[in-house]
Amino acid sequence: MTIAVLGAGMVGRAIALDLSTVFDVTSFDMSQQNLQLLQHKSTNIKTVVADLRNTVPYSSFLEPFDIVVTAVPGFMGFETLKAVIDAGKNVADISFFPEDALQLDALAKEKNVTAIVDCGVAPGMSNWIIGRYNAEMKIDSFEIYVGGLPLHPQPPFFYKAPFSPIDVIEEYTRPARLKENGVIITKPALTDRRMMQFDGVGTLESFNTDGLRSLLFTMPHIPTQIEQTLRYPGHIDLVIALKQSGFFSEEKITVDGKELSPMQFTSKLLINEWKLGETEEELTVMKVTLHGEGKTIEYNLLDKFDAATQTSSMARTTGYACSAAVHLLVNNMVTKKGVFPPELLGDDKTCFDFVLNYLLERNVNWVKKTS
Repeated sequence: MTIAVLGAGMVGRAIALDLSTVFDVTSFDMSQQNLQLLQHKSTNIKTVVADLRNTVPYSSFLEPFDIVVTAVPGFMGFETLKAVIDAGKNVADISFFPEDALQLDALAKEKNVTAIVDCGVAPGMSNWIIGRYNAEMKIDSFEIYVGGLPLHPQPPFFYKAPFSPIDVIEEYTRPARLKENGVIITKPALTDRRMMQFDGVGTLESFNTDGLRSLLFTMPHIPTQIEQTLRYPGHIDLVIALKQSGFFSEEKITVDGKELSPMQFTSKLLINEWKLGETEEELTVMKVTLHGEGKTIEYNLLDKFDAATQTSSMARTTGYACSAAVHLLVNNMVTKKGVFPPELLGDDKTCFDFVLNYLLERNVNWVKKTS
């Protein structure tokens, strides 16, 4: 079985390494440095330097592969996924793009393709959990809280990005869609802030981000849906100050005769300020809570940097969930054609249990509580 992994960033590398223990894997990226980091960890993986923004040659270079993983930055994710589907390849996708992946459902059916999208941690595992219990009970509301954080936060930002800082800024600027009392509403990102206590981590600050994505449309019968991001206290005050001062504006200004947008300038600075070191310790903390039929079901995750494999927690929790989706495709556990966010597959308990066990085998442990 041959697998193409498009994108060799922190998460893409974790996926390639995990899959390469079983399959013949080739990793594609435009960054020679990313590919060298991957080959340094495993010589079993083939690497190809490619500008994945150019989707024209996808049909030809993907032809030899059985399954494709798309792990590219969000700004290019939708077009990448579309090109892979158009090439007729089954695909597992973790690219956090703003467009609606379900728009590609008709194309996937036409091309006889199964696409499992948003199959990371959040979106991803939260969707699996909601889909599983939606099949068993009437859910009145759910909340999702998630954050990828440095284990040893340092001022001034108390934050490091376990993935592209550009995607983080997108989270902070994209309006957040929520559902309250059966109505989809939009609020500015960073709103509805509150302090929350998490075992093993301490006090964190939660705030609205646009992470519900497909759940708003695939679970229209659930009247209240909330997704919030978690950060250490103090981080968001700085981000709000930057946002209100225009540092995230896309409108170009002239500086010393050269045109650039404040966002270009800010992104360049924050890439260095927020860059997570390859061996820097970090953690992923997440809580998914469902209410209905007089009971509450809660799934909690606290995962930390794996020193033995030198793998970041965000790469583990996100990447291994995506690897599990690849195995679902390989083992023909998901055979229907079209585009499927995990909540549309979670009704199958066999698939849900497989994903949880796959993660547990890699020491990514979800803990369930019922009250």
